[in-house]
Amino acid sequence: MNKTIALIPGDGIGPDVVEEAVKVLDAVATKFGHTFSYKKVIAGGAAIDLFGNPLPPEQLKFCIESDSVLLGAVGGPKWDTGNADLRPEKALLGLRGGMKVFANLRPALMFPQLKAACPLKDEIVGNGLDILIVRELTGGIYFGESGTSSDGNTAWDTEKYSRHEIERILRIAFDAALKRQKKVTVVDKANILTSSLLWRKIATELHSRPEYNCLELNFLYVDNAAMQLVRNPRQFDVIATSNMFGDILSDEASQITGSIGMLASASLGDGSGPGLYEPIHGSAPDIAEKNIANPLATILSAAMLLRYDFKLEEEALAIEKAVNSVLDQGWRTIDIAGNVEEVRAQNKLLGTKEMGSKVAELILQKQ
Repeated sequence: MNKTIALIPGDGIGPDVVEEAVKVLDAVATKFGHTFSYKKVIAGGAAIDLFGNPLPPEQLKFCIESDSVLLGAVGGPKWDTGNADLRPEKALLGLRGGMKVFANLRPALMFPQLKAACPLKDEIVGNGLDILIVRELTGGIYFGESGTSSDGNTAWDTEKYSRHEIERILRIAFDAALKRQKKVTVVDKANILTSSLLWRKIATELHSRPEYNCLELNFLYVDNAAMQLVRNPRQFDVIATSNMFGDILSDEASQITGSIGMLASASLGDGSGPGLYEPIHGSAPDIAEKNIANPLATILSAAMLLRYDFKLEEEALAIEKAVNSVLDQGWRTIDIAGNVEEVRAQNKLLGTKEMGSKVAELILQKQ
């Protein structure tokens, strides 16, 4: 298979972790006889510095014309100028809209080897957590009508959803649940928001169809869902929700796993174009270029890229198995080390580059 991957290293630790994901993708290509070529795309703060624009049209074009897109991270205090149009995060909205990726799949997976890092009690998390949050990505309040009054004393943002937007995201959530524990929880605020009533109506209609009526469908108000995620997270399998609620809940879910440096994400469209894959952690500019950032979330994002865009399930599993083997063998970056001095004394503490090399090495080993 010959595929082109657009790489957006971005800002802060983005270039550090993307480099290691490429190392792992190259190991997969060697192991399984593929050819992956790469096109560097400049976006975020790096693009502001170079072009005065967080996402120049020609850079977006590179992404749209590729077979898939892997992003490191964007943002940092350097660009907190107060000018909303020159914020690095504008690149994310531009990528999502321009690439027409409307569904964000964010697994909140607690790796058993890192269970001690979970802030919740053992009796709450049990043998582990495995939640998939499916967030609508290109509609709702983030993309609705907004404005400020002429005197500057009133401002508004509008939550607006169409049947088409809701149904397509729910189908992705329902289809994902069919391959998991067959349980979907739709999170909304239907006691207050009219748009949430439409979410419930469409979810109920979709659930009645023969292909989906085997699923268990539940509804939760967003405030209750936030509480339940820390009170009883094991009740959840797939959570489907709107753009704003998904933004908040997915960050909460990532924290209860105890290892934000381990969590990947995929942003998908209708399959006619490339997906956008990225780790959920930020740009962490304070540790950039110091060889201490954890690259595993980006490496696991690359596994999702292989699974969803290239339909290479065996290759995706090879990456995920290699990451699990690394953890089983006790190798750690500093953020997941727990007792750092003990891990260092065991000579198991790795830098960014060494962790990427370790995963690549395990992939290339003969099974």
